Amino acid sequence: MCGIIGYVGGQPALDVVLAGLARLEYRAYDSAGAAVLADGGLAAAARAGKLSNLHKELAEHPLPTGTTGIGHLRWATHGAPNDANAHPQLDNAGRVAVVHNGTIENFAALRAELTGRGHELASETDTEVVAHLLAESFSSCGDLAEAMRQTCRRLEGAFTLVAVHADDPDAVVGARRDAPLLVGVGDGDGDGEYFLASEAAAFIAHTREAVELGQDQVVELRRGHGVTVTDFEGTAADVRVCRVDGVDWDAS
Repeated sequence: MCGIIGYVGGQPALDVVLAGLARLEYRAYDSAGAAVLADGGLAAAARAGKLSNLHKELAEHPLPTGTTGIGHLRWATHGAPNDANAHPQLDNAGRVAVVHNGTIENFAALRAELTGRGHELASETDTEVVAHLLAESFSSCGDLAEAMRQTCRRLEGAFTLVAVHADDPDAVVGARRDAPLLVGVGDGDGDGEYFLASEAAAFIAHTREAVELGQDQVVELRRGHGVTVTDFEGTAADVRVCRVDGVDWDAS
Protein backbone atom coordinates (compact mmCIF):
# COMPACT_ATOMS: atom_id res chain seq x y z
CA MET A 1 0.00 0.00 0.00
CA CYS A 2 2.13 2.87 -1.25
CA GLY A 3 1.63 6.46 -0.11
CA ILE A 4 2.15 9.66 -2.11
CA ILE A 5 2.34 13.36 -1.32
CA GLY A 6 3.30 16.38 -3.43
CA TYR A 7 3.41 20.07 -2.51
CA VAL A 8 3.86 23.51 -4.06
CA GLY A 9 3.35 26.65 -1.99
CA GLY A 10 5.16 28.92 0.41
CA GLN A 11 6.22 26.49 3.12
CA PRO A 12 9.44 24.45 3.14
CA ALA A 13 8.34 21.54 0.97
CA LEU A 14 10.42 18.90 2.72
CA ASP A 15 8.73 19.64 6.05
CA VAL A 16 5.28 19.27 4.46
CA VAL A 17 6.27 16.10 2.62
CA LEU A 18 7.82 14.35 5.62
CA ALA A 19 4.88 15.21 7.85
CA GLY A 20 2.51 13.91 5.19
CA LEU A 21 4.44 10.67 4.87
CA ALA A 22 4.33 10.23 8.65
CA ARG A 23 0.52 10.35 8.49
CA LEU A 24 0.57 7.60 5.86
CA GLU A 25 2.88 5.30 7.82
CA TYR A 26 0.04 3.04 8.90
CA ARG A 27 0.19 1.61 5.37
CA ALA A 28 2.47 -1.32 4.65
CA TYR A 29 5.69 -0.05 3.04
CA ASP A 30 9.34 -0.98 2.66
CA SER A 31 11.09 2.25 1.67
CA ALA A 32 10.67 6.02 1.78
CA GLY A 33 11.94 8.97 -0.21
CA ALA A 34 11.54 12.63 -1.05
CA ALA A 35 12.64 15.15 -3.67
CA VAL A 36 12.81 18.95 -3.51
CA LEU A 37 13.25 21.58 -6.21
CA ALA A 38 15.68 24.31 -5.13
CA ASP A 39 18.35 26.61 -6.55
CA GLY A 40 17.58 25.63 -10.14
CA GLY A 41 18.05 21.93 -9.50
CA LEU A 42 16.48 18.83 -8.03
CA ALA A 43 17.71 17.04 -4.91
CA ALA A 44 16.40 13.67 -3.75
CA ALA A 45 16.96 11.08 -1.06
CA ALA A 46 15.45 7.62 -0.64
CA ARG A 47 16.15 4.76 1.72
CA ALA A 48 14.92 1.21 2.19
CA GLY A 49 13.20 0.42 5.44
CA LYS A 50 11.23 2.69 7.73
CA LEU A 51 10.69 6.41 7.37
CA SER A 52 13.15 6.83 10.25
CA ASN A 53 15.92 5.65 7.91
CA LEU A 54 15.11 8.51 5.54
CA HIS A 55 15.18 10.95 8.46
CA LYS A 56 18.65 9.68 9.42
CA GLU A 57 19.87 10.12 5.84
CA LEU A 58 18.50 13.65 5.70
CA ALA A 59 20.12 14.50 9.03
CA GLU A 60 23.49 13.42 7.65
CA HIS A 61 22.98 14.80 4.15
CA PRO A 62 20.34 17.56 4.23
CA LEU A 63 18.44 18.51 1.11
CA PRO A 64 18.35 22.20 0.13
CA THR A 65 15.36 24.26 1.16
CA GLY A 66 12.70 24.65 -1.54
CA THR A 67 8.96 25.16 -1.74
CA THR A 68 8.13 22.44 -4.28
CA GLY A 69 8.54 18.76 -3.49
CA ILE A 70 7.20 15.21 -3.55
CA GLY A 71 7.47 12.17 -1.32
CA HIS A 72 6.65 8.47 -1.28
CA LEU A 73 6.27 5.35 0.83
CA ARG A 74 6.77 2.29 -1.39
CA TRP A 75 5.57 -1.27 -1.21
CA ALA A 76 7.69 -3.22 -3.70
CA THR A 77 6.01 -4.30 -6.91
CA HIS A 78 8.88 -4.20 -9.43
CA GLY A 79 12.30 -4.72 -7.88
CA ALA A 80 13.59 -5.65 -4.46
CA PRO A 81 13.05 -3.35 -1.45
CA ASN A 82 16.41 -1.57 -1.54
CA ASP A 83 17.73 1.98 -1.87
CA ALA A 84 18.07 1.84 -5.66
CA ASN A 85 14.43 0.85 -6.12
CA ALA A 86 12.99 3.33 -3.63
CA HIS A 87 11.07 6.34 -4.92
CA PRO A 88 11.44 9.04 -6.15
CA GLN A 89 12.94 7.67 -9.35
CA LEU A 90 14.91 10.09 -11.55
CA ASP A 91 15.91 10.42 -15.18
CA ASN A 92 19.58 10.21 -16.24
CA ALA A 93 20.08 13.98 -16.00
CA GLY A 94 18.56 14.16 -12.52
CA ARG A 95 16.05 16.80 -13.63
CA VAL A 96 12.83 14.76 -13.32
CA ALA A 97 11.58 12.99 -10.20
CA VAL A 98 8.57 10.64 -10.16
CA VAL A 99 6.68 8.82 -7.43
CA HIS A 100 4.22 6.11 -8.36
CA ASN A 101 1.57 3.82 -6.94
CA GLY A 102 0.39 0.86 -9.01
CA THR A 103 1.90 -1.24 -11.76
CA ILE A 104 2.91 -0.34 -15.33
CA GLU A 105 2.13 -3.56 -17.15
CA ASN A 106 4.03 -2.74 -20.36
CA PHE A 107 7.13 -1.44 -18.60
CA ALA A 108 9.42 -4.14 -20.05
CA ALA A 109 8.66 -3.11 -23.63
CA LEU A 110 9.04 0.58 -22.75
CA ARG A 111 12.31 -0.11 -20.93
CA ALA A 112 13.66 -1.89 -24.01
CA GLU A 113 12.73 1.10 -26.16
CA LEU A 114 14.47 3.50 -23.79
CA THR A 115 17.67 1.49 -23.52
CA GLY A 116 17.66 1.21 -27.30
CA ARG A 117 17.70 5.02 -27.45
CA GLY A 118 20.65 5.21 -25.07
CA HIS A 119 18.94 5.66 -21.72
CA GLU A 120 20.68 4.06 -18.74
CA LEU A 121 18.23 2.76 -16.14
CA ALA A 122 19.64 2.27 -12.66
CA SER A 123 16.76 0.47 -10.95
CA GLU A 124 14.53 -2.54 -11.49
CA THR A 125 11.36 -0.46 -11.21
CA ASP A 126 8.63 0.35 -13.69
CA THR A 127 8.59 3.84 -12.15
CA GLU A 128 12.01 4.77 -13.51
CA VAL A 129 10.68 4.10 -17.02
CA VAL A 130 8.09 6.84 -16.44
CA ALA A 131 10.77 9.31 -15.35
CA HIS A 132 12.72 8.74 -18.55
CA LEU A 133 9.62 8.99 -20.74
CA LEU A 134 8.65 12.24 -19.03
CA ALA A 135 12.13 13.65 -19.57
CA GLU A 136 11.96 12.82 -23.28
CA SER A 137 8.51 14.34 -23.71
CA PHE A 138 9.39 17.47 -21.74
CA SER A 139 12.49 18.04 -23.86
CA SER A 140 10.23 18.09 -26.93
CA CYS A 141 7.21 20.05 -25.66
CA GLY A 142 8.58 22.10 -22.76
CA ASP A 143 5.36 21.63 -20.79
CA LEU A 144 5.30 19.25 -17.83
CA ALA A 145 1.55 18.63 -17.88
CA GLU A 146 1.61 17.89 -21.60
CA ALA A 147 4.63 15.63 -21.08
CA MET A 148 2.61 13.74 -18.47
CA ARG A 149 -0.33 13.39 -20.85
CA GLN A 150 1.92 12.08 -23.62
CA THR A 151 3.52 9.62 -21.20
CA CYS A 152 0.21 8.37 -19.79
CA ARG A 153 -1.08 7.61 -23.27
CA ARG A 154 1.77 5.10 -23.58
CA LEU A 155 1.21 3.35 -20.27
CA GLU A 156 -0.81 0.20 -19.61
CA GLY A 157 -1.94 -0.79 -16.13
CA ALA A 158 -3.18 0.96 -13.00
CA PHE A 159 -1.22 3.92 -11.69
CA THR A 160 -1.04 7.11 -9.72
CA LEU A 161 1.87 9.31 -10.79
CA VAL A 162 3.20 12.54 -9.31
CA ALA A 163 6.19 14.32 -10.83
CA VAL A 164 8.32 17.45 -10.74
CA HIS A 165 10.92 18.86 -13.13
CA ALA A 166 13.84 21.11 -12.20
CA ASP A 167 13.18 23.27 -15.27
CA ASP A 168 9.64 24.02 -14.02
CA PRO A 169 10.04 24.65 -10.29
CA ASP A 170 6.59 26.19 -9.78
CA ALA A 171 4.62 23.09 -10.77
CA VAL A 172 3.71 19.63 -9.55
CA VAL A 173 1.80 17.35 -11.93
CA GLY A 174 -0.10 14.16 -11.27
CA ALA A 175 -2.12 11.54 -13.11
CA ARG A 176 -4.39 8.66 -12.22
CA ARG A 177 -5.84 5.53 -13.72
CA ASP A 178 -7.60 3.00 -11.47
CA ALA A 179 -5.84 4.36 -8.38
CA PRO A 180 -6.85 7.28 -6.11
CA LEU A 181 -5.36 10.78 -6.18
CA LEU A 182 -6.63 13.87 -4.33
CA VAL A 183 -5.76 17.54 -4.62
CA GLY A 184 -5.67 19.64 -1.47
CA VAL A 185 -6.30 23.37 -1.92
CA GLY A 186 -4.95 25.62 0.83
CA ASP A 187 -4.66 29.38 1.20
CA GLY A 188 -0.99 29.46 2.17
CA ASP A 189 -1.51 32.69 4.14
CA GLY A 190 -3.16 34.18 1.10
CA ASP A 191 -0.56 33.18 -1.49
CA GLY A 192 -2.07 29.78 -2.29
CA GLU A 193 -0.64 26.34 -1.74
CA TYR A 194 -1.54 22.98 -3.25
CA PHE A 195 -1.13 19.35 -2.30
CA LEU A 196 -1.38 16.03 -4.13
CA ALA A 197 -1.85 12.86 -2.13
CA SER A 198 -3.10 9.32 -2.32
CA GLU A 199 -5.45 10.14 0.58
CA ALA A 200 -6.61 13.22 2.49
CA ALA A 201 -4.79 12.23 5.70
CA ALA A 202 -1.53 13.43 4.11
CA PHE A 203 -2.69 17.05 3.93
CA ILE A 204 -5.62 17.32 6.38
CA ALA A 205 -3.45 19.33 8.82
CA HIS A 206 -3.21 22.08 6.20
CA THR A 207 -6.58 22.14 4.44
CA ARG A 208 -9.97 20.46 4.22
CA GLU A 209 -10.62 21.70 0.68
CA ALA A 210 -10.09 18.87 -1.79
CA VAL A 211 -10.55 17.88 -5.42
CA GLU A 212 -10.83 14.21 -6.35
CA LEU A 213 -9.39 13.40 -9.76
CA GLY A 214 -11.49 11.35 -12.13
CA GLN A 215 -10.41 8.35 -14.14
CA ASP A 216 -7.67 8.99 -16.76
CA GLN A 217 -7.03 12.58 -15.71
CA VAL A 218 -3.91 14.74 -15.39
CA VAL A 219 -3.68 17.59 -12.89
CA GLU A 220 -1.26 20.51 -12.82
CA LEU A 221 -0.72 22.44 -9.60
CA ARG A 222 1.03 25.70 -10.45
CA ARG A 223 2.15 28.38 -8.05
CA GLY A 224 0.04 31.48 -8.64
CA HIS A 225 -2.25 29.77 -11.16
CA GLY A 226 -4.09 27.12 -9.16
CA VAL A 227 -5.38 23.75 -10.30
CA THR A 228 -5.81 22.66 -13.93
CA VAL A 229 -7.31 19.27 -14.79
CA THR A 230 -7.54 17.60 -18.21
CA ASP A 231 -8.04 14.11 -19.55
CA PHE A 232 -5.11 12.24 -21.12
CA GLU A 233 -5.89 13.84 -24.50
CA GLY A 234 -5.77 17.39 -23.12
CA THR A 235 -9.49 18.15 -22.96
CA ALA A 236 -10.26 20.39 -19.98
CA ALA A 237 -12.22 18.88 -17.10
CA ASP A 238 -14.26 20.56 -14.38
CA VAL A 239 -12.51 21.29 -11.09
CA ARG A 240 -14.97 20.90 -8.23
CA VAL A 241 -13.67 21.64 -4.76
CA CYS A 242 -15.37 19.78 -1.92
CA ARG A 243 -14.84 19.93 1.82
CA VAL A 244 -13.50 17.01 3.83
CA ASP A 245 -15.81 17.18 6.82
CA GLY A 246 -16.60 15.07 9.84
CA VAL A 247 -15.71 15.30 13.51
CA ASP A 248 -13.16 12.49 13.20
CA TRP A 249 -11.16 14.16 10.42
CA ASP A 250 -8.20 15.94 11.98
CA ALA A 251 -4.44 15.59 11.80
CA SER A 252 -4.30 12.84 14.44
